[in-house]
Amino acid sequence: MSFTSVQVPGRAFLAFPDKLPFLLHELSHRFSIDVSHIEHSPRDFTNTALESFPSEKTPMLFGSLVYIPEWNSLKNPYWSSCAYESPLIVSFSSIKEAARSLKDIQRNWSSFQYANFRRASLITDALPYMNRKKKTFPCALPQSPVGIFTLLGPSLMLCSAVTSSYIPSGILELEEDHENPPSRAYLKLQEALIRINSEKGVLPKPGERCLDAGACPGGWTWVLRQLGCTVTAVDRSELSPSLMNDTCVTFIKHDAFTLPMEDLGSFDWVLSDVICYPERLLSWVKKWIETGRVKNMVCTIKLQGEQNWAIIDEFAAIPGSSVVHLAYNKHELTWMYTS
Repeated sequence: MSFTSVQVPGRAFLAFPDKLPFLLHELSHRFSIDVSHIEHSPRDFTNTALESFPSEKTPMLFGSLVYIPEWNSLKNPYWSSCAYESPLIVSFSSIKEAARSLKDIQRNWSSFQYANFRRASLITDALPYMNRKKKTFPCALPQSPVGIFTLLGPSLMLCSAVTSSYIPSGILELEEDHENPPSRAYLKLQEALIRINSEKGVLPKPGERCLDAGACPGGWTWVLRQLGCTVTAVDRSELSPSLMNDTCVTFIKHDAFTLPMEDLGSFDWVLSDVICYPERLLSWVKKWIETGRVKNMVCTIKLQGEQNWAIIDEFAAIPGSSVVHLAYNKHELTWMYTS
């Protein structure tokens, strides 16, 4: 028996690890998708389900993968690491057939599984090799398309060659430095800068002036110093001793958002990981852009309480900017801006 494939409507969204409740909340409140009756434990599909699958109208949940049959938006949820944008259902009778069905479409494939792990591993082994090693900052993002597949049963899979990310499963994994950075927050900035550099060709350079708002204990300042930048760090609390003693770091003990901008001068990069309400951060970044004294910005949008999607849309609507959920973000989004 040869494999059979059928294009199915809608899209499927893989939640970031441990972020499924946030994805379901976003689908409900931002995209008005009724997930109240979502099928949390779908049956183990067999080949007989191939023809009936496209007729399913209710959203289905496969582990942390949400399939939405009726998707009408051009946007993808922030809390999804990878969107299956052109989903197919493939029926097959052997590992070889499954691998061949994928290779006939394109070379590179990643995998998300919630069951049938051994069988999925054998299919992956039969596919062309992909380098899945952790990346070392700074690095370039992959430039070749990568699809993703999920086994719904021993002989049935949901796959998509077209996805929202060229990173396997949309998760960028970085080699960690466990000795030098003052906090793990440095990984958020590294990931954001990798994305900005890959999309806009911009990266902090030696000698550039940077403002780190809410800098304590200094994870982001540490990243900027590793790139050779001079940093003005603003916080009510001091940075780690190594950064406080760094002659290329100027520390100002002050609330970052109330410090007069005209007293600070111009910067190549303004960054903020301050814990504050999104409305306050939005006002602050708009003022910086209006001054004309900043070229690039990276800010964490802390999502406290009920999420206000209208405010997030305002961030995204600023020309030259984008909003993403990074692999190293927690209950927060990252706003990135280049002039």
